[in-house]
Formats: sequence, C-alpha cells, structure tokens
Amino acid sequence: MSNQMKVTDEIRVKILEALLKKGSVQPNIRQIQRHTGFHKATIKSSMDFLQKEGILQGFGPKVNFRKMGYNLEVLSVNKVDFSESKAFEKYLATVSKDPHVYWVGSVVGSGNWNILTRNIYKSVEKYHESFQKRYRSTPGFYDLVNDTQSFFSVEPIFKNESRTKSIIELIKRERGISKND
Repeated sequence: MSNQMKVTDEIRVKILEALLKKGSVQPNIRQIQRHTGFHKATIKSSMDFLQKEGILQGFGPKVNFRKMGYNLEVLSVNKVDFSESKAFEKYLATVSKDPHVYWVGSVVGSGNWNILTRNIYKSVEKYHESFQKRYRSTPGFYDLVNDTQSFFSVEPIFKNESRTKSIIELIKRERGISKND
C-alpha cells in the first residue's frame, strides 16, 4: 500500500514549521546576483545591512492558507475601552494563545474603532463558534469590547500581491528607479 502525500499531513506540516525557524531559509546569493548583476560581496553586505536596520525580518515560506482548508480570512474591528486594563490583559492573553489570530494591532479611522484583528478559519460557522467560546466567555469581555464588526474575505480574490513587492514598487516609483536599474 503506497503512502500518498497530503498538504496537511504530519510530515508536510513539520517541514513548513521548520521553514519558519530563523536560519532555515536563506536567500540564494547566486540567484540574486543573476537578477541584479551585483558582486556577491555587495549582495551579502547589503543583506546584512538590511537585517541590521530591521528592514529584513527573516525569510520563510509564503503559504496559501486556502489550499490547506482555511477558506476564510476574517478582519474584525473592535471598539475597545482601554480603561478596562485587566480585561484588556485577559483579552491579549487569550489572543496570544489563539492560533486562528495572526495579527492584532491598533487602528485609526472614522468612528471609534481602535483594534484590528486578522484571523483565519475554515468557515464562517467555525469563526462564530470559536469567537463565542474563546472571547465572549472571557470575564470582562463585554466591559472591554463595546462593539465588533467582522468582514469575511472569501473567493474570488482579485489581487493578491505580497506587501514586500508593493513596498519595493512604491519606493522604486518614489526614487525614479526603473526596472532596468
């Protein structure tokens, strides 16, 4: 009986996890040299400089989470009462343990929204089930969070570029750097 590979089997998951470890994935200096024409020493010193400056934060895989069965990305904006500091600490502790949540930060805009949370789930039902279980049952949640709006990103996706590619293109345009430079 043959053993068929699956994208979410233990071996593939452990390999993906290992790719996230610092130093597991390094840039291919020769390939960068072919693309840029720069000397290897120039490339290496530039990479070291960009890491030291905090621009390059690491190297790793870019995974299509939808191919792994997580078909829903959820963006939630919350109105949080920061004077409820103990409840906010409990909320952050819960968020830090929740593998569905991959980003939480402050947000400024129209209205009183002040926290943005990015999550991944298999379905809307799983999101609501998890949210009810993990957050709404947290003591002090309703004192802390005055309102929540959730937005579900689903197929079709009309544009999906990396943030890194976007920032590079913006800087090139600002500086007048052409594609041939």
